[in-house]
Amino acid sequence: MSSFNIHGVSVSNGIAIGKANLISNALLEVVRYEITNREIPNEVKRLTRAINDVRKDLLRIKKQLQKDSSEEFSAFIDTHLMILADKNFSEKPKIIIKEDSCNAEWALKKQMDLFVNKFEKIKDEYIKERKNDVIQVVERILKVLLGHPRQVNQVNNESSAILVAHDISPADALQFKKHQYVAFLTDMGGSTSHTAILARSLNIPSIVALQNARSLIKNNEQIIVDGNQGIVIVNPSKDILEEYLVRQNLWGIEQKKLSKIKNIKCKTLNNENIELLANIEVPSDIKSVKENGASGIGLFRTEFLFMNRKELPNEEEQFEIYKSVVKSMSGKTVVIRTLDSGADKLTSADTTISSNPALGLRAIRLCLSEPQLFNIQLRAILRASHYGKIKILIPMLSSLSELRQTKLLIERAKKSLRNKKIPYDRYIKIGGMIEVPAVAINAEAFAQELDFLSIGTNDLIQYTLAIDRTDDRVSHLYNSLHPAILKLINVTIKAGNKYNKEVSICGEMAGDSKLTKLLLGMGLKHFSMHPSRILSVKKQVLNSNTQKLASLSSKVLKTKESEIIETLIHKINQQ
Repeated sequence: MSSFNIHGVSVSNGIAIGKANLISNALLEVVRYEITNREIPNEVKRLTRAINDVRKDLLRIKKQLQKDSSEEFSAFIDTHLMILADKNFSEKPKIIIKEDSCNAEWALKKQMDLFVNKFEKIKDEYIKERKNDVIQVVERILKVLLGHPRQVNQVNNESSAILVAHDISPADALQFKKHQYVAFLTDMGGSTSHTAILARSLNIPSIVALQNARSLIKNNEQIIVDGNQGIVIVNPSKDILEEYLVRQNLWGIEQKKLSKIKNIKCKTLNNENIELLANIEVPSDIKSVKENGASGIGLFRTEFLFMNRKELPNEEEQFEIYKSVVKSMSGKTVVIRTLDSGADKLTSADTTISSNPALGLRAIRLCLSEPQLFNIQLRAILRASHYGKIKILIPMLSSLSELRQTKLLIERAKKSLRNKKIPYDRYIKIGGMIEVPAVAINAEAFAQELDFLSIGTNDLIQYTLAIDRTDDRVSHLYNSLHPAILKLINVTIKAGNKYNKEVSICGEMAGDSKLTKLLLGMGLKHFSMHPSRILSVKKQVLNSNTQKLASLSSKVLKTKESEIIETLIHKINQQ
C-alpha cells in the first residue's frame, strides 16, 4: 500500500492517528432508469415514503438532542426540515418522475442539481455554503431509497476511528457527540460551513475541502490527520508514523502547558496589559470562552441568530439571547455586532439575489434600508445592556454619512426605550468595523466619531486585494502579509492611538500566533479570536517585549515584498 498526502482546509487543530471509517456517498450510486406509466404512481409513493421517513428521523434526532445540545444545533436540524417542507424541493421531483418516466432517485438528484446551480452563482461565501444543506438532505433521502439509511458504519474501537465522508450533515455530526471519534474529514465544506462550526464545538482535529478524500481513502486504512497543517497522510510509512506519534504527544503536552497559563494575567515582559477576547456565533460558545480564559467577547456575530429560519427573530427573542450572553460573562465586555448579512440571507431561495452580494446590500447598508428590522435589534441590544457591559459594533461602514445615519437610529431606539421607561446603558459605546479599504485610509475621521475601532481583517484583505476567497483559482493570492494590508492595519492603529480610541483586530489574523509579536510591535493591544486560539496567542504575549518589537515591526512596514516580510516575521518570533 503506497502512502500519499491530501491537503484541505483545517477547521479544528490537533493531531489524530487512526483507521478510516467511510460514510457512504449515496449520490455516487444514483443511476437513471426508465419506468412504465403503470409504475409511476408507485414510484411517487416510494419517494413520498422516503421523504416522510427522513422527516421522522430528523424530528427524532431533534427531540433526542434537545436536552443536551446547544441551540444552534437545533437550528441546523430545523434548516433541513425546512428544506423538506419546501414544495420546490419535495414536489418537483414527483413531477419529474411523471414527465420523464424515471426513477425517484434520478428525479430527486435532477431537482437537487437545479438548486445547487442557483447557489453556485452566488458569490457570498456563507450563502454559497448553504447549498451543502440541500445536498445533505438529498443524501439522507437517497440512502432511504437505496436501502442503506445508516449514516456511519459500526466500528469496534471508536477511539481510533476517523470519519471520512464526501460531506457530513449537521444531523449526522450531532450524533457524533454521543461517540468518541478522534477526527473527521470531508471532501466538501469551508471555514464557514455548518460542518466547520460543529467541528470546532466537538473539539477534535478536522479538515474539510479535501475534494476527493472519500474516493481515494479505503475503509480501515491507517491515516494521520494533521489538523494544524490541514494535511491527511494515508498509509503512512513506519518513519512518518513514529514522527507523528511524537508530534501527537508533544501536541498533548503543549495543550496541557497552555492550560496552565489560563489564569495568568495577560501582560508583556515590559508590563503592558494586553486584552485577549473571543469571537462567538451562538450563546453555547460561552463555555469555550470561559475554558480558555478570555477577558471578554470581542465579537458576537449576531447574523447566526437570523439564519436558517422562515421568520426573523423578534425583539423579545433577541433580547433574551443577548441578556443571557452578557449575564453569563459576569461583568466582562461583550461586543455585539449588528446584523452583518445581505438581503439574500433573509429571504427565500427564489428571491432575486445581488450578482455580487459581498459588495451589495449587506451589513449596515441592509440595516439602513430596513430601519424597522434594525430598530428591533437595536432595542434588544440596548435593553440587554442594562444587565452587563455591552458595546455595539457596526459592520461594513464605508462612509461617515452611513455612520451618522446609524447613530441617529441608535438615538431613536434609545428614545423609544426612555419613553416607556425601559432601562438601558445610556453611555453604551459604539464602534465600527474597519474592513473597507476606504475607511482604513480615512481611519482618523472615523476614530473621531466612534468610541472604538475593530479591524475585520478577513474582508479587509479580500476587498483590498480584489480576491474572492471562495474561488479556488485565486484563493492562493489571499495574503495577510501583503504590504498594503499591513499598512492599512498600521494606519488604523495609529488613528486610534491619536484620538485615544481602542483598536482591536477580530479577523483570523488576531488568532494566528505567528503574527502576534508583529501586531504587538505595531501597537495592537486588543485581540479577538476563536476561543481555541486564545492560549497559544497568550503564550506569545507573555514572552514579548513591545518596546523591542516596535523597531522590528517598523522594518516590516517599510518592506515592499511579502516574501521578505515572512523572513522578518520569523526573526521577530525569535525575540
